[in-house]
Amino acid sequence: MTTRPQATRSAVLLPLLRAAHLGPSVAVTTVVALLALAMDLPAYQGVVVTVAVFTGQLTIGWGNDLLDLDRDRAVGRPDKPLASGDLAPSVVRRWLIVAAAACVVLSLLAGWRSGVTHLVLLVAFGHLYNVYFKATPWSWLPYAVAFGSLPAVVSLANSPPQWPPTWMVGAAATLGVAAHFLNTLLDLEDDAATGVRGLPHRLGAMRSRLIATALLVLASAVTVLGPAGAPATWAWAALAVVVALAALALFGSGRSPFYAAITIALVNVGLLAAVAG
Repeated sequence: MTTRPQATRSAVLLPLLRAAHLGPSVAVTTVVALLALAMDLPAYQGVVVTVAVFTGQLTIGWGNDLLDLDRDRAVGRPDKPLASGDLAPSVVRRWLIVAAAACVVLSLLAGWRSGVTHLVLLVAFGHLYNVYFKATPWSWLPYAVAFGSLPAVVSLANSPPQWPPTWMVGAAATLGVAAHFLNTLLDLEDDAATGVRGLPHRLGAMRSRLIATALLVLASAVTVLGPAGAPATWAWAALAVVVALAALALFGSGRSPFYAAITIALVNVGLLAAVAG
């Protein structure tokens, strides 16, 4: 008798997490957690700002799948719990409201400067992407704004609050646009079949891959060369690894270019967190 409710909860929880785009949500949250550690935020502030960003990402993921429900059904996406019928839209709407409320409270607990920056430049622009920008030539803009604001969300939660250096904002924004191109590459055909034509769709897979790779290398270079003073030896070494991976991303075959580009993105995250300290 006691196993049925537990089984029911599991049957809802797993599809709910999948509908939240858990991978990207965790990736963005991890960036914030690493920046919080690098910038020496007090433990309480670091936890609050990290969980605030996670709840915000949940709302963006759920909002995306709710808006794309008809499109995902039209192309038969088995990886989308709402489209496959594994999850009811009403359940997602309820949890979206809960996450949104938690996001607002937690964001403001991190400090009003950090909170407003997070809610407006990260969460609001994420939803604007879902609602409007996704199918326009300006599809890259919300990613630039949202990722570019990540360092500020963290640094403005510190005591005293401070705006991050320009190079850090630029590197994060560049990384965000690259992430947009990489993420879209996986869904180009399905998106085109349902009328979604963002900038990567208009440019095509080959040019999108080239642009994503170039942006990732640029983000790495800005992160290494942007801070005052001469870069450390390990920073130069990381940049050399990025260049080698970029060559694989450009000239490799099969899935290796995509995996190389993802690895560059991970190196960028590590560089950003290391240099931020």
